[in-house]
Amino acid sequence: MTDRTDHNTGALEAGAVWRVRQVVRRALRELGVKLWSSFWLIVIVAVIMAALVALGDLPVRLGLAAFAAFVASTALLPRQEVDLAEDAEFRPSPTTSRIRAPSHAITDALPDPVILLNRTGQVLTYNVPARGLFSSLRKGSHISSVIRAPEFLDAVSTAPKVGRAVSVIYAERVPVGRHLEVTVAPLMRGAEPDGTILVLLRDFTEGERINQMRADFIANASHELRTPLASLRGFIETLQGTAKEDPAARERFLPIMAEQATRMTRLIDALLSLSRLEMNAHVPPSELVDLNDVLGHARDTLEPLAADSQTTLEVERCAKPAIVHGDRDELLQVLQNLVQNALKYGRSGGKVRIEAKHIPSLTRQTGGRYAISVVDDGPGISAEHLPRLTERFYRVDVDSSREMGGTGLGLAIVKHILNRHRGELAIASEPGEGSTFTIMLNESQSAASGTALSTAR
Repeated sequence: MTDRTDHNTGALEAGAVWRVRQVVRRALRELGVKLWSSFWLIVIVAVIMAALVALGDLPVRLGLAAFAAFVASTALLPRQEVDLAEDAEFRPSPTTSRIRAPSHAITDALPDPVILLNRTGQVLTYNVPARGLFSSLRKGSHISSVIRAPEFLDAVSTAPKVGRAVSVIYAERVPVGRHLEVTVAPLMRGAEPDGTILVLLRDFTEGERINQMRADFIANASHELRTPLASLRGFIETLQGTAKEDPAARERFLPIMAEQATRMTRLIDALLSLSRLEMNAHVPPSELVDLNDVLGHARDTLEPLAADSQTTLEVERCAKPAIVHGDRDELLQVLQNLVQNALKYGRSGGKVRIEAKHIPSLTRQTGGRYAISVVDDGPGISAEHLPRLTERFYRVDVDSSREMGGTGLGLAIVKHILNRHRGELAIASEPGEGSTFTIMLNESQSAASGTALSTAR
């Protein structure tokens, strides 16, 4: 009996000690919460006290005593109603607690944006893609504060009533244009809905944009090919019919037919180049190329064209080897396209300059950049055309471009080559002031490693 009594007494003492420890821990935790909630106020008071002591208006001991009294009063004050309201706001409701674990597992496992709502439309949980799609998404907020499309809100109210999934498509105009397909489905517990609504979203904006680009590309390519084909067909029918025995007509038509065939060849070659560049866009070139070598080769191949158009071509190279990671043939094509455009659309009898310079880096961790500019003194380009110059088949003057033999793909090829080289294209032009096309390429960090340069012609 005595042993049992001693055992009970020990258990009571241990329980009392445990309760005391819990009370102390709770008190320390509340003290920490109070001090943390007043952290910035305590910092401000400390700064004020330090300033008064430094200015000599307050003794050090008195300043320390006043600061300690303020901290003690902050710790002894009861928690504000605002803090209690915040605790109540973040305290999970029975519905949230019931679905917390499985809902997180479900939403996080899905690659598409997923939002879970309660029966009133408030957000219970969501996954990372949903937060990426809607930056203002918050737990506890109503879904109408994020998605205001009437068809979507109708689906949220309709799906629980009909007991099945409802799919809708809606478009957003702000902050960016987007097209989304939404499936709203009530989650069922047996045969009855449990009050939770699953919202699954699919953003097909990029797919629509790609489809539209593909359709525009096919339409433009077909239009560009249809014109020379129609001309060739008309000339062939004429030579086979009324002008069959007319040598003069044959001599007049054959050069035009050859010109139209050459135009189709240029267009097909440009389309093939674009296709090849798009296939390799994700593979950056690894060879080391000296831009001075590319500039010298471009001068040699383009000087005859400049002489034919009575234009002076000046090439300024870098003072030192300008080494970049690149594909020599593609970089040469960039320069040829830019200079040919300057020769075609520049001033007759004018001047085209190629200027190259090195832009040093502001930090030692990264290398500098090389800027190569093609400058002409032609009529210039209006500002509204500049953002669209690199679009496929875009022309400032359609008739003039076709007369000059342009395909409308030259600058598009330049853009794709520079994208593969992780470079940039800058365009500056004003009507009557000429145009400047500048390509920017990163300096190679391994230029001094002794790797062989790609200089084969």
